[in-house]
Amino acid sequence: MSRLLAAIPLMFLTGTLVFFLIQFNPVDPAAALLGEDASLASIAEKRAELGLDRSLLVQYGDWLTDVVRFDLGTDWFTGESVLTMFGDRAPVTLTLVFGALAIALVSGVGLGILAALKAGRLPDRIVTVVSSFGMAIPNFWAAILLAYFLSVQVRWFPAIWSNTRTETIGGWLHSLVLPCIALGLSAAAAIARQSRSSMIAVLQKDYIRTALAKGLPVRRVIRRHALRNAAIPIVSLAGFQTSALIGGAIFVESVFNVPGLGSLGVDAVLRKNTPIILAFVMVTTFVVVMVNIVLDLAYAWLNPKVRPG
Repeated sequence: MSRLLAAIPLMFLTGTLVFFLIQFNPVDPAAALLGEDASLASIAEKRAELGLDRSLLVQYGDWLTDVVRFDLGTDWFTGESVLTMFGDRAPVTLTLVFGALAIALVSGVGLGILAALKAGRLPDRIVTVVSSFGMAIPNFWAAILLAYFLSVQVRWFPAIWSNTRTETIGGWLHSLVLPCIALGLSAAAAIARQSRSSMIAVLQKDYIRTALAKGLPVRRVIRRHALRNAAIPIVSLAGFQTSALIGGAIFVESVFNVPGLGSLGVDAVLRKNTPIILAFVMVTTFVVVMVNIVLDLAYAWLNPKVRPG
């Protein structure tokens, strides 16, 4: 509970820092909204309408007051409620991020265990090379390659998001398969390498050797004894990877034209759409904090020594 309450000041501190950093963006949202042919008088009038003619501290105070009342404002360019926009787009991005995380954990841990059991042999070398390649390739490049080969060439998955195709749950999930794979590729590679090293270290422990010497099945020893201890550093890595996945979602969404928070945030930065930027930062901060709370609980379950007394 204390960690959850600590997320509140963290969100406000992050929002405050971003609020003042936004001011270094040279874009004038009033001019961007009215277009290149707008007169200086109309731009000044629009700035007054948006509240940009007031002092910076007054603008900050107004934003802080609205946030305390759970009012994230309205989009300067569309007039739509920010809460409504995020409610429409957040499920897509969250599904993309956690889908990629699930793919990364399942494939990464599986390959890591395989490499550890076959340490020094061909499967281990293959996993090492593949994971090194996976960590090196950028998410957006992986997205482009997947879109070309699996969408354009063999037509197994859609190359771009379609509102018509995603009207059903099946079509919605089918459209997110490639983005999830592209986003989770580098995370899977990092988790595979960590799983391999952790599992090798655990397999060399005396209690594992004793269990195997007693004739217990290898799968049972791995599942009940080795994997739980090896999972401790993997859980810690998963927390870092989740933050990286949220950042990488911005580029993957752009490649596949996914209408998520990433594309919304990029557009907001380019046009200095302050309400959207601040909401994006606070929401992503909250998600990262919640994920780390869940991972801390998992860490405490795996390692009773860190549980509070």
